[in-house]
Amino acid sequence: MKNKINWDSIRLLLMLALVIGLYSFTSSRNAQRKLAKSVVVFSTDSDPFIKQEAVNKLLIENRNDARSIRKDKVDLNKLEKSIDSNPMIEKSEVFVSIDGVLKAVVKQKTPIARVFDQSGSFYIDYQGNEMPLSEEFTARVPIISGEINKANRQELSKLLQFVYDDEFLRKNIIGIQVLSNGSLKMLNRDFDFAIDFGKTINIERKFGNYKAFFQKAVTDSSLYKYKNINLKFTQQVVCTK
Repeated sequence: MKNKINWDSIRLLLMLALVIGLYSFTSSRNAQRKLAKSVVVFSTDSDPFIKQEAVNKLLIENRNDARSIRKDKVDLNKLEKSIDSNPMIEKSEVFVSIDGVLKAVVKQKTPIARVFDQSGSFYIDYQGNEMPLSEEFTARVPIISGEINKANRQELSKLLQFVYDDEFLRKNIIGIQVLSNGSLKMLNRDFDFAIDFGKTINIERKFGNYKAFFQKAVTDSSLYKYKNINLKFTQQVVCTK
């Protein structure tokens, strides 16, 4: 008895082969097409520390125009590493859209303090790393001076993160001096008193005491009378005139 030919299965296989062939042909032609353009987008609304043009040069590998680049020649990982190597940039994501646009979404580093030492001046970013100054924009962050070294950098970075994350402290604290014994002296934006913070321990408790004291004292205008605010003692705030 002869086997019956299953024409439905054959037709299905032929259609599948046709679809695969068309897909391969289309993908091949699409890969050989040139890019339409390149676009750089900063992921936050903060002022740029680096020009879009500078990032775009990294994105198109210093070529004159993205339209000279074939899609299949684009190495996205390589481009991301190139952009991320810029000292102003924390992270980037590079991709090619369906319509052939080479796009980079860039997250800048966030400066949270500016250091002045014998070697010059630089920012400390939110991750605790050094960040160079920018010719495009100057960040309004606390000025750090004094005995800054590898031993105290980590704890100091934690304190600076705390200040940056707190809206009141970010506006209030404008300067921090690191003394030789590791204690901190701070300056206030609107008043002449110095803040004796002590060592970088009990940070949350000390700043909580300071905020409570400040909110109470500002209502009766007594802040103008003080020369020093001592936060070393976590149970109380000691003020001297």
